[in-house]
Amino acid sequence: MKTIAVLTSGGDAPGMNAAIRAVVRTALDKNLNVMGIKRGYSGLMNGEIVPMQRSSVADIIQRGGTILKTARSKEFKTEEGRKRAVNILKTFRIDGLVVIGGDGSFRGANELSKLGIATIGLPGTIDNDLAYTDFTIGFDTAVNTVLDAINKLRDTSTSHERVSIVEVMGRNCGDIALYSGLAGGAENIILPEKGYDEQELCRGILEAKMKGKMHNLILLAEGIGGAEALAEKVENITGIETRATKLGHIQRGGSPTCSDRILASRFGYRAVELLEQGKSSRVVGTRNGKVIDLDIDEALSQPRRFDEKLYEIAYALA
Repeated sequence: MKTIAVLTSGGDAPGMNAAIRAVVRTALDKNLNVMGIKRGYSGLMNGEIVPMQRSSVADIIQRGGTILKTARSKEFKTEEGRKRAVNILKTFRIDGLVVIGGDGSFRGANELSKLGIATIGLPGTIDNDLAYTDFTIGFDTAVNTVLDAINKLRDTSTSHERVSIVEVMGRNCGDIALYSGLAGGAENIILPEKGYDEQELCRGILEAKMKGKMHNLILLAEGIGGAEALAEKVENITGIETRATKLGHIQRGGSPTCSDRILASRFGYRAVELLEQGKSSRVVGTRNGKVIDLDIDEALSQPRRFDEKLYEIAYALA
């Protein structure tokens, strides 16, 4: 192993830059050459590959987004496209590749591995929807972004005695809503893993008002519906003024938290170690506070574990 490359693919996540930095500086520390591939698999197909030095990743650990940019590539999804990608990597004498992204990015890495390129995947997604790892890069920052928003929304919601429904990201995984809802003291947390009863929700809101509660905060995961449609139904049934807030892509931005910076740094370091050891088609993650790695196919085949206990706690404390 003489030369490795790193790319970011799929949706961006805070902490990706910290992971890039860790990969580059660890590789250089081990006397490996490092290349940066811009715009993910799309940039790979176009040969957007540049040498990386220690100075290339200076002052980026605190920045959100990804300095390498990210994009999606339809061409790479074809067998012919992947073969061309391998030829491009070989043209640049790249022996190993670190892919930072989600499940789709990992599947692409796995296909490259089958064609002779050593690949290691790092979980970079705010959704926290990869079952094999307890946490993904960017999740903690996204949760804190949501928490800051709902703290502010609670102030205005209380002033107007409103119901406030906040829609957060996560695709079909409700972790952002669950964690931020618990930390933010939400009265209701609606998740795709659990579902909800509309009439029961509205009855709870009315009962809370009768007991003197001046506001009601509901966290809604995007995978189960839209905040605006639910707000209209809640207001029609309860007669209480209800406002919807969709936080959207604000959750993907911002300076990564300490937790995400450390997680990304640990993952990046381990990725280079694995490539140096001749490993391929593996992904790095964390389980019970320890950094782990396992086969990509095995990782992606694991069913996602929903934290029932955390959900129970959230409702007991609401």
